[in-house]
Amino acid sequence: MRSPKSFRLHIGIFGRRNTGKSSILNALTQQDVSIVSEHAGTTTDPVEKPMELLPLGPVLFIDTAGIDDVGELGEKRIAKTLAVFDRTDLGIIVTNFKDWGNYEQNLINELKDRAIPYVIVFNKTDLYSEEKSVTQKLDEEKTKYTLTSALKGTGLLDLRQLLLNSAPPDYINRPSILADLVGAGEAAMLVVPIDKEAPKGRLILPQVQSIRDLLDNDAFCMVVKERELREALNRFNIPPKLVVTDSQAFLKVAADTPPEIPLTSFSILFARYQGDLTEMVRGAMAIDKLKTGDKILIAEACSHHPIGEDIGTVKIPRWLTQYVGGKLQIESTRGHDFPDNLHEYKLIIHCGACMWNRREMLSRIMKARQAEIPITNYGLTIAYSLGIFERALQPFPAALDIYRNNQSNI
Repeated sequence: MRSPKSFRLHIGIFGRRNTGKSSILNALTQQDVSIVSEHAGTTTDPVEKPMELLPLGPVLFIDTAGIDDVGELGEKRIAKTLAVFDRTDLGIIVTNFKDWGNYEQNLINELKDRAIPYVIVFNKTDLYSEEKSVTQKLDEEKTKYTLTSALKGTGLLDLRQLLLNSAPPDYINRPSILADLVGAGEAAMLVVPIDKEAPKGRLILPQVQSIRDLLDNDAFCMVVKERELREALNRFNIPPKLVVTDSQAFLKVAADTPPEIPLTSFSILFARYQGDLTEMVRGAMAIDKLKTGDKILIAEACSHHPIGEDIGTVKIPRWLTQYVGGKLQIESTRGHDFPDNLHEYKLIIHCGACMWNRREMLSRIMKARQAEIPITNYGLTIAYSLGIFERALQPFPAALDIYRNNQSNI
């Protein structure tokens, strides 16, 4: 079974039209992933290719349209390319010694501004000789680069090694989802409702990833439905170190879990794992400032078809409306699209982003911060709306202190 996208290092390939971006991707993957043509502008939408880049592990290459595209369609292609920066962990700038100039420098500046590591590939060395003035300057700036010819198949091993050496440390040393809260040799209780939103015959991704995280770190777990929790806890001779529930069952699970056992939700775990928990805790506290008529954005990474009691379109709006005591303007967005008019909203509520890499979720948090709009996520919103916020933050002392300090200042 393939590793999910969220576990893959996202490697974005950028450059002008016809520099050989698609040829580089095809050569690296040894497959005809992208259509290659001598005509500029062949690549339109971003093309994704998952593969194993050993010994690093699973990666996702993203081939993009030329940053110098022209015309009305070209502007749309460039916009799609720029959006790929939001989910890029490692950038590849493909160019050649003939075309090196402002476009490439702008790409470097964009990657630097976002603190994204990058490498430069001077392709088509079978056509254009090395410009010593260019490489000398890059050497002085300690910029990583290599020379290739995708057509001749030269320099690709050097590029592969350069990518391995350039992987960001926060990807290699990524923290666990919940195992650090449980500990080796200890147990967690995972509460997994089986309802209309549960995929038939499967568990949802955060639940599967949590189980694997515990096993990888020598902890163990019991998985139960919400109506079986109380009986399951009675069978434990030693209480579990942590109870984790689907956010939709928060109230029942909180009632059935003794107060001395830490409790949280999968969604809140992913606020920490995929994003910035303290930032999202601050965002949740903005719920108290909402008034009737305020505009709220609910953002979801998946593009699934909502069901009758959908969490994002039905349940959260209902709980928020009850908490605020008046009707709110709720707007939704799905997938990689994210509106530019964030300043119009009073609050952004995001899903756990389990299908994405962390970089894209952090990019959205950054955009919200720049627009000075609070952002939180599903689990934190539900816990706050239902009055069990402090209980849900019990496993996270730093986040809990932020909430308590805010309460004491009111």
